[in-house]
Amino acid sequence: MAHIVVLGAGTGGMPAAYELREKLGKQHRVTVVNAVDYFQFVPSNPWLAVGWRERKDITFPIRPALERKGIEFVAQPVKRIDAAGNALELADGNRLAYDYLVITTGPKLAFEEVPGSGPEGHTQSICTVDHADKAYGQYQDFLANPGPAIIGAMPGASCFGPAYEFAFIFTRDLEKRKLRNKVPMTFVTSEPYIGHLGLGGVGDSKGMLESELRNHDIKWICNAKVTKVEAGKMFVTEMDDSGQPKKEHELPFRYSMMLPAFKGVDAVAGVEGLCNPRGFVIVDEHQRSKKYPNIFSAGVCIAIPPVEATPVATGAPKTGYMIETMVTAIVHNIANELEGKPADASGSWNAICLADMGDTGMAFVALPQIPPRNVNWFSKGKWVHMAKIAFEKYFLYKMKNGSSEPIYEKYVLKALGITRLTERR
Repeated sequence: MAHIVVLGAGTGGMPAAYELREKLGKQHRVTVVNAVDYFQFVPSNPWLAVGWRERKDITFPIRPALERKGIEFVAQPVKRIDAAGNALELADGNRLAYDYLVITTGPKLAFEEVPGSGPEGHTQSICTVDHADKAYGQYQDFLANPGPAIIGAMPGASCFGPAYEFAFIFTRDLEKRKLRNKVPMTFVTSEPYIGHLGLGGVGDSKGMLESELRNHDIKWICNAKVTKVEAGKMFVTEMDDSGQPKKEHELPFRYSMMLPAFKGVDAVAGVEGLCNPRGFVIVDEHQRSKKYPNIFSAGVCIAIPPVEATPVATGAPKTGYMIETMVTAIVHNIANELEGKPADASGSWNAICLADMGDTGMAFVALPQIPPRNVNWFSKGKWVHMAKIAFEKYFLYKMKNGSSEPIYEKYVLKALGITRLTERR
């Protein structure tokens, strides 16, 4: 009997556990290890931060969901991965041995790279449910005394979609409250242009998102290197196309939500030879560590090179469909190995996204993620807003009830009218 441990219980880890259980059957042991005892649906955090959702709407206890499927659960942080000894060292001092390790931890949020940023500093975040909760508390204070707002993404950020989502959701909520006229807004981003998205743009993302920002009276600064944040003031160096300082900005604000750059979590980054200098797991085409053949990884925690060099550092996003295909490839490859067959499955680097914009939404398809592409499409409409609401309910239902079906393949592609994707990285 093999013991497969999944480290991380997010949008990659939970499906990985369910797929492993279904694929491998009861003769093999599957354990999930997660720092907290609840699942959080991160794509809903922008709604939570303005009060459109409550915490209970987008979280649920992990243990009952997993145990119904015969999957063990350990709710503890991991202090260290002993890759040579095939074991995790847990926060309580115990060791958990494994035959295969699947790393789906997500990122460490690198707020320390911009002094004064983050929920412990002067800007808010929507990267976790705790951060979104705190952002909503700050938002309630802001509503009592509105003023300038800054939303965007820090240097090195790779996940720009939620920044755009929050800018438009924030705007829409203020409009509903008849307070938008009291809130000058600036979108500050490390992207070289609006709609770059860490992908070199997708379809007409530049023109359409610029138009939306103009229509909502949101100013913007691109190639923005935020250098520090003080109470009520953000310091931004705007770079030119060659990466040289172009203009210095001191931007006042009463509310700010800025997405940080990501790094690998400490326990993963600390394993010699496992990660790149940022702490992201280096994997081959089969999602396997290049140094440790019994370690696989999927999701935001893996190393993917930027799509292109930019004047201010940007990373490439890992969207939900990409993560789903990585997970499925890992499960297939572990099953093959247990049967004495070689690993032969690969994840997709196709980028597909549904993003809410308050009362409308935007969707894009980049096949493959890295240009040139076979499909390069960007659109918007109220249907995307409705589709994301439906997808939230569908995904949470499936995770609570232990579904192992490929949710993005079944739902998102169908919503976009795409029946089959065969392109790989």
